[in-house]
Amino acid sequence: MSFSLSTVFRPLTRAVTYTRWLHQLIASVAGTLAGFVHGGTFRSTGMEVWLWIAVLPVPVLLAAALIPAVRRVEGLQAQLLLTPGPHGPEERAGTGISTTPSLSWRDRGRTAGWLLLRLAVGVPVSALTVQLPVLSFAFLQAAAGHRTHFRGLPAIDAPHGWYALLVPLPLVVLLAVAVSTGSLMAAAAGLLLGPSAAERLAVLETRTERILEHNRLAQELHDSIGHALTVTVLQAGAARAAGSPEFTDRALAAVEETGRQALTDLERALRLLREDVPHPAARPVLADAERLLESARAAGSTVRAELSGPLAALPGPVSREGYRMVQEALTNVLRHAGPVPVSVRIAADADALELEVRNPMPASPAPAAVGRGLRGLRERAVLLGGKAVAGPDEDGQWRVHARLPLARLR
Repeated sequence: MSFSLSTVFRPLTRAVTYTRWLHQLIASVAGTLAGFVHGGTFRSTGMEVWLWIAVLPVPVLLAAALIPAVRRVEGLQAQLLLTPGPHGPEERAGTGISTTPSLSWRDRGRTAGWLLLRLAVGVPVSALTVQLPVLSFAFLQAAAGHRTHFRGLPAIDAPHGWYALLVPLPLVVLLAVAVSTGSLMAAAAGLLLGPSAAERLAVLETRTERILEHNRLAQELHDSIGHALTVTVLQAGAARAAGSPEFTDRALAAVEETGRQALTDLERALRLLREDVPHPAARPVLADAERLLESARAAGSTVRAELSGPLAALPGPVSREGYRMVQEALTNVLRHAGPVPVSVRIAADADALELEVRNPMPASPAPAAVGRGLRGLRERAVLLGGKAVAGPDEDGQWRVHARLPLARLR
């Protein structure tokens, strides 16, 4: 029995019950203003006043529904008054109620339906909110032995003490109506003010873009940090084996420069992951490729480079991804073959960007072709509409080659 009572009385202890009630009362404001403009509305008797309030604002509401911003205003109001709990950005996003302006005629039609529903529910609730407490007071007056006759209510010409039993009944009915209609309006808001198909698609695309961006950042960190660690390990080992103070100084300088660049890449990636930083640091591009070549030379490799074409004028996505592809190829050379001679060719023309890195095969080749780095290199190329291959060539060298089309990006 106690469980049943708590279930019955729990809505009366929740703030959202009364904010929903307020939301319904607000709906009759438009009808009340229309009644003042119409003139003579409030000289009507009984329920005629409420009928006028329910009918007069209909044309105005239908016209207002055509204004895109009205949907946003109604969505914000519904979120604040119809949904329980906190109302921060994350909580509001989880209410299922949209706060974007109307983007289509379908949105405008749903907004019109919502406004008419608010009026159809809000006016009767407002009428009951006014009349039922008056009825309770009339019963109280009759129980005290007074004849009563309030406007809009039947007269009580035979007062009696038993009317005291009826005093709480109108208030109970009013609370029951307020709770039930409040729940109804909260459910209807999700249907009529919920995201449209276009909005849901946009949210899905945004979520997909965020996931892809995180995956891209993970790949970039793998390339950048992996390259830095590989160069650092090789430089440290070479410096210890050489036993030359001059070589050790050069090795430490190379480690410092490589580590500084890796820290810059790490900071940029962390900034991208923070939503409060609108302009993260710029990503490296192929115009900075000389930095990669110097890093490989500092690690002990003899690098022969051939750079041709307008590298500085390449489209941003191609230039950035091309830099990472060259970085990954050089990292694999240092990691799996050591400080061996490397040939790098970066050529751009009007149609495509070509990247090629060659190096002698190590004595005991590692299964680099199935590694994460080269797999990521191929994925980068495919995303840009190109192709990348890696493997031994006819001369017995390891060759990484990528071709990225440019014509459709210009």
